[in-house]
Amino acid sequence: MISNIQDSTEFLPFASDSAIRRVHQEGVLLLGGGRALLLQIAHPAVAQGVAEHSSYATQRWRRLLRTLRPMYAIAFGNARQTREAAAGVNRMHEAVRGSGYNALDPSLLLWVLATLIDTALDMHARFLRPLSAEEAEAYYADMRRVGELLRLPPDRLPEDLAAFRTYFDAQRAELRVSDEARSIAGDLLRSTPLNVAFIAPLRFITAATLPPRIRKQYGLGWGPRREASLRRLEAASRAIVPRLPILLRGTPGFFLPPRR
Repeated sequence: MISNIQDSTEFLPFASDSAIRRVHQEGVLLLGGGRALLLQIAHPAVAQGVAEHSSYATQRWRRLLRTLRPMYAIAFGNARQTREAAAGVNRMHEAVRGSGYNALDPSLLLWVLATLIDTALDMHARFLRPLSAEEAEAYYADMRRVGELLRLPPDRLPEDLAAFRTYFDAQRAELRVSDEARSIAGDLLRSTPLNVAFIAPLRFITAATLPPRIRKQYGLGWGPRREASLRRLEAASRAIVPRLPILLRGTPGFFLPPRR
């Protein structure tokens, strides 16, 4: 595969029956947005870049949408939409650099992509069903293509899901939540009378699905009662959501690229 695939007219969009489309069409994956972000910024260099080049304090939802929409455009768009979305992300990353970090650093790009992969697999398993080994491997292969679109050198991507798990577990063990990360998390999860009905569930799911050590470093409370509530919620979701038609359980069209 060529190194600058986002600039190639030969890029083929993901097929309608591809693993990435089957997985990302499920709306429950959006529940993991907070988890993915807090895992990303638990890497101090990522947190510093976000703190110095982002606007979570004043435009947290607009900023989050600017992160999510390109990923859905890459997964569901036609060839042109995919290339444009990837090029937009890459241009944004070119500007994110400072003392001690560079958003185009392959190690940081890989970590950010890894949090999206792990979160998607985790949300699917908790609230729908675990993917089969074959499905999970196919999904990971598709996400490797996404990584190459976002300028990740192919040789930096773990070659298969087992290698990815080894990488992810090793990286997770080294994470350290900085003051900047806690500040960003506080802005994202801050509730007001107008948004508490949305923020409270987001805060619960985010705390529930983070690794315990990282959750503790963020100061997100947890305990046996919340754990029991989580298990009941997961069981109910796995029993009900897969039986709903995709029009009801699918990703809202608001996140998807327009059909052309």
